[in-house]
Amino acid sequence: MSGIFHGYDAVSGVGDEARRDVALAHVKEILQMHGASEDEIDRAVDDGVIDLFVADRMLVPSRRRYSRVEVSELTGVSLDKLERFWRALGFPGVDDEEEAFTDLDLEAVRIFQGLQALGASDVDTAVQMARVIGSSMARIAEAELVTGDMVDEVVDPVLSAEAFASVADVTIPAMAKLLEFVWRRQVAAGIQRNMMLRSHGLAPGESPVLAVGFADMVGFTLLSQHLGDEELAAVVRRFEEISHDIVTRTRGRVVKMIGDEVMFVVDNVVDAARIGLDLADAYADDDLLSDVRVGLACGPVLLRDGDYFGPTVNFAHRIVNIGNPGTVLMSDEFHTALTDQAPAEFIAKALRPRLLKDLGRVQLWWCGRPGQEADGTGAAADRRRNVRWERLSEVLRDLEELRGVGERLLTANRGSDSVAMQPGGGDPEGP
Repeated sequence: MSGIFHGYDAVSGVGDEARRDVALAHVKEILQMHGASEDEIDRAVDDGVIDLFVADRMLVPSRRRYSRVEVSELTGVSLDKLERFWRALGFPGVDDEEEAFTDLDLEAVRIFQGLQALGASDVDTAVQMARVIGSSMARIAEAELVTGDMVDEVVDPVLSAEAFASVADVTIPAMAKLLEFVWRRQVAAGIQRNMMLRSHGLAPGESPVLAVGFADMVGFTLLSQHLGDEELAAVVRRFEEISHDIVTRTRGRVVKMIGDEVMFVVDNVVDAARIGLDLADAYADDDLLSDVRVGLACGPVLLRDGDYFGPTVNFAHRIVNIGNPGTVLMSDEFHTALTDQAPAEFIAKALRPRLLKDLGRVQLWWCGRPGQEADGTGAAADRRRNVRWERLSEVLRDLEELRGVGERLLTANRGSDSVAMQPGGGDPEGP
């Protein structure tokens, strides 16, 4: 497993039965302290999931003993409001009689009530925030729980369960504190951005003007059809690693990543152009990944629930689908702002006007650095060609070796056939 579960696998072997019995007794004691019954424990052992069962009960240590009707009666929150809040967090609905809720759930509902009583949020705002929290935490949980890492015939679930249980009282609170720390820092960073916008005259309700960029990995769909799960996961992980590192180190913010595409926003066009060109160069030099194409635009954007919307975002996304591999394209507004703010750092070349669906005829610009030309010349372009040629040469060498093996096999088969067909040799029995 990964995250707070990483490093708790234990391998069983000959002579480990006594150790396993001791471990199972210890695990049973811990689970019973957390409200698990003998039948539940025995069933988890028989199914080979006792380690996952321990993690489940230690993450939510309270016993599941309340139905949703009882939660409504104990908290005074209507069933409809409870159901709305529960689903907003991303959890499936439960039957009225099912005892699925714990004391922790009661506490969460009371916190929800308290925030409303203090006027911190109304019902609709609280439910929307619950939806954002639920989807974000679901992604974190999925990253913690890598399915392939949990299916391993070598690992003894009982020994793994004891190993996890022995440190869970430390690791689980530590992870919770880490999540709280990141939340505090991210909210503080958002407040600082809003302070800057307000100090620059942004009126209440007015959309901020930001630079928006998209980077798309070329040929990902074709590549994904020829890779196994592990290789594809390595490609996606490498793509995310490079994108996230380049965007954040240049004062940008990664909004979201969808497989082969990353969306980012930046406070100014100069940093956005630097990010776009750095992304193009980084992927050109990477042995694992193909080229990317980048689209940049600037203008007012609508911020909702951690995501960005509006014509500027749509324009940047449309641009990225036009560019050639390894190129950075920008809107006319972006080019004007970039020329004003950094006239000597970048070069640009006007492309022929394009007719884009729902956007009409637009003027786009190629973006580069001095010494790099739009026609594919320059140091960066040369480096990209060299890298691609080296990869192609390796493929050609592999194909040549396979061809040589095939020719030798074919020659050997022809020789055996000619011997078999000689007079007195009889007919060949088969190919």
